[in-house]
Formats: sequence, structure tokens, C-alpha cells
Amino acid sequence: MKTNKILYAGTFDPITNGHLDVIERASKLADTLVIAVLVNSEKQPRFSTEDRVRMIELATEGISGLEIVCYSGLLADYVNENGVTAVVRGLRTAMDFDYEIAIAQMSAHLYERAETIFLMTEPAYSFISSSIVKEVMRYDGDISRFVPGKVLEYIGKISGEDEEKSKL
Repeated sequence: MKTNKILYAGTFDPITNGHLDVIERASKLADTLVIAVLVNSEKQPRFSTEDRVRMIELATEGISGLEIVCYSGLLADYVNENGVTAVVRGLRTAMDFDYEIAIAQMSAHLYERAETIFLMTEPAYSFISSSIVKEVMRYDGDISRFVPGKVLEYIGKISGEDEEKSKL
């Protein structure tokens, strides 16, 4: 089954190997996979919106049919206004499912035409979250097994720039 336009939304702060796994598999289900980088006033991201978009671009080079957008506001509005036919939600654990099912049930009332699709991440990535990656980073731990290689390089580059700015 090929769906015209699927959306995968998140803060991607930073994009992880688990996110990339879902992106790669979801991209095979649609003509277009829209990756929506959410700007959420309730969250304090470590990386700027521009940096998160750039990391997604680097991580997804070679995957066709992708469109990356930034969005703030009610996701259902974006879905309804842009002809999205399905929204992908990545699941790692049963706890994720409990949280996501409530969102999917509410969304069913808000979406005009879209369905929610749940994709389980590969078991090798089930423990990886952006929050845990940021925690490891805070203590200068090795995140190389948790994020795509090009993202690791980019984080190193922008972290070096931040250190230089703080010396001024």
C-alpha cells in the first residue's frame, strides 16, 4: 500500500538512530514523507531549530521522497491543511504505546482524513531517546552508537563553535 503523503513529527533534539529507523521504514510507505520538526514552547531544546533541521538533512541523505518542515501549533491543523493522509508515530516500549494511543484517539477527532500509523522501532534502538542522548552528552559521554555518524560530526562541529563563542 502506498499512501500519498505521510507525516512524522517530533522535536528531533537530536535525531537518533531510532528516529532514522522509523524514517527509513516510513519513507517506503509513502510517495512523500514529511518530517515535521516541532517547535514546542513547553520544551527547551538543546539544539536550535536550524541545527535540528540540518541534522535531519545530514542523517537522511540518500532517502528519496522526504520533505522537512518546521511547525509550531496544533499538528492536526498542519495535517488537515496540507493533505496529509497518515501520521506515523514511532514506538519503543509499551509505555510509549500507552501515551501514543491517547494522542491517536484524540487526533482521530481532529484529523479530517488522516490515520495514525504506529511503527515499532527496531529492538536495537528501543532504549534510545533524544532525552537520554542529551543526558549522556551533558557529561561528555560517547553518543556515537546512538546517533547517525554525520549527526555526530555535526554536533562536534557546532559544540566546538559554542566553546569558541563562550571564550570571547
